[in-house]
Amino acid sequence: MLVISESITIPSKEIEFHAVRSQGSGGQHVNKVSTAIHLKFDIKASSLPEEVKRRLLTLNDHRISRDGIIIIKAQEYRSQKKNKELAMLRLRKIITGVLRKPKRRIPTKPTKGSRQRRLESKSRRSKKKALRKPISSNTDT
Repeated sequence: MLVISESITIPSKEIEFHAVRSQGSGGQHVNKVSTAIHLKFDIKASSLPEEVKRRLLTLNDHRISRDGIIIIKAQEYRSQKKNKELAMLRLRKIITGVLRKPKRRIPTKPTKGSRQRRLESKSRRSKKKALRKPISSNTDT
C-alpha cells in the first residue's frame, strides 16, 4: 500500500511492477540480472478521488500516456528492491504535486510610478540610439 496523504492511499493491487534489465555499463552483472523496475499505474481504474484523477490526466508529463497510465522506470540502483522503492517514491511525488490546488491568479495593474519609469527608460533608449545616427546635411543651396 502506498500512502499519499492522510486521506489518500493506493492499494498495492493497483500498482503493477515489471523487472527488466538495466541499461548502461555494469559489466557481466548487468547482463544477467533484471534490476530495473517499470512501474505502471492506471489513473482511470484507480481508487483515487475523481478530482485528483482529473488533475493527473491534465498534467503535461511525458510519463503519463494518452490512455491515462503512468509509466515510471527506475534503474539507478543495482538492487531491485531499491529501484522499486524509488519508483514508488516518484509515483507519490507525481500524485502529491497534483493534490495542492493551484492559486488563482489575481490580475494586477502596473503602478503609476512603474509606468512612468518604463516610459522614461524608453525615451532615454531612443535618444541614445538617435545619437548613433549620422547627422543629415541639408545642403540644398
